[in-house]
Amino acid sequence: MKFLSRIIVFLSLFFPTVLPAAEIQKVILDNGLSVVLWEEPKAPVVTFQIWYKVGSRNEVNGKTGLSHLTEHMMFKGTQKYGKGEFSRIVAKNGGTENAFTGNDYTAYFESFAADRIDLSLILEADRMQNLILDAEEFQLERSVVMEERRSRTDDDPYAYLIENLYAISFLVHPYRSPIIGWMSDLENLVNDDVRQHYARYYVPNNATIVVVGDFESDALLQKIKQHFEAIPRGRNAPQTVSPEPPQLGPRRSIVKREAQLPFVFVAYHTPNYKSPDSHALTLLSSILSNGKSARLYRSLVYEQEVALDSGGYYNGLTTDPELFYIYATAQKGKTTTELETALSTEIQRIQEEGVTARELEKAKNQIEAEYLMGLDSNFYRAMQLGKAETVGAGYEYVLNYTQNILRVSLEEIQDVAQRYLIEDGKSIGVLIPQTKPVIR
Repeated sequence: MKFLSRIIVFLSLFFPTVLPAAEIQKVILDNGLSVVLWEEPKAPVVTFQIWYKVGSRNEVNGKTGLSHLTEHMMFKGTQKYGKGEFSRIVAKNGGTENAFTGNDYTAYFESFAADRIDLSLILEADRMQNLILDAEEFQLERSVVMEERRSRTDDDPYAYLIENLYAISFLVHPYRSPIIGWMSDLENLVNDDVRQHYARYYVPNNATIVVVGDFESDALLQKIKQHFEAIPRGRNAPQTVSPEPPQLGPRRSIVKREAQLPFVFVAYHTPNYKSPDSHALTLLSSILSNGKSARLYRSLVYEQEVALDSGGYYNGLTTDPELFYIYATAQKGKTTTELETALSTEIQRIQEEGVTARELEKAKNQIEAEYLMGLDSNFYRAMQLGKAETVGAGYEYVLNYTQNILRVSLEEIQDVAQRYLIEDGKSIGVLIPQTKPVIR
């Protein structure tokens, strides 16, 4: 803890805990495209990201996986730049590029030497409006995604269990569906589904450009206007989804699969960034599961010796409320019942006794250190800004993040544990290993 404190003091000389808003410029173009610029001249490099407000949250039953599949198709070329040309141009100019899809967004990025930023503007403006959606390429890419699903989820018993747990935790809200999509839906998607998805969501008024690095904001903004402002505004993309009704009792998913060890995954419904409790939940998650000295790992692995590992996660930066979860993998010879009991006991201890001042200080130091160290990366800065803008929190959320974390009290930690980590709001996923049959 003393070491982390020294890091905080050292970094604070260079990065103030609350960053001045003047460093970030946000502009909305006439066609609705949002632009967020953050100058960082310490090195002659730049990261360009474009975030579309569309992910698995925007999909309907029968069409899951469509956002992720559209992401794949975005690399298939336009009339101006054929298949594979986008990536070849970036690589030829010493850059890197990729994309990712989440529940709430699909994002694309390039990182270049600062004098190559024009390439991002040219290439991304082109594929925002001129994507070619060839039927044969669609069939090929759909097969790629289906194989990705088989290897990452269907053949992984732990990922398979977590997918099932989300499906029982959310009965109505589309967070219940996997980002990659259900296999039965992927099998039935057609090229026209992607065409309609692209036309509906890949419009400037549903996108945010984020650029971080070595540039002059006013000059770069003029270039962005030159390349993007002529793209016609689209119809406002649908963003409203059915809210998840309150959970009125515990739910359970039991999966029996060939696996090495039993596994237990426990999830609770919690609010997102819109609630003042979000920062306390972030700290509670850190106290429980951030590292081998955290409560769960220390208790279940070192002291009780019922688990090989244990952890958890909470993400408040989502469009709609998501899950706070904890998990553990059993030691050989230990049962899922023992894991469940051990996990529940640690939650109950915090609800009844609270946490110590030392635990809270350590968690605050860890979160602040991770945040400040992350500022050393243009990509990380852009990621935080892009996510915050896309889910509706705004870049101010990023600027004020550590200040709000540092304000949380011991009483608030105990309070959120008592109010949200409750039995009636809990969903439990249990993996029971099965022995592979011997073929004679």
